[in-house]
Amino acid sequence: MTEEHARTVANVVMAAAAVCAAYYVLRTPSRRRAAWELARAWVTGPLAVWGVTEIRRAWDESRHPRSA
Repeated sequence: MTEEHARTVANVVMAAAAVCAAYYVLRTPSRRRAAWELARAWVTGPLAVWGVTEIRRAWDESRHPRSA
């Protein structure tokens, strides 16, 4: 088995596992609510912090032109 073939097989297995997990979570109301709450917490927490950090970094870099 070549490395390319192994990567393809691994990608297919991971995609199938993700689809099965999503189906399992979405078909049960309690798990669906828990997933929704987790997604909301992530959007309002780490994702928001990352966004603000990137905006601040871009703002700081735009004020100081790099010397050639």
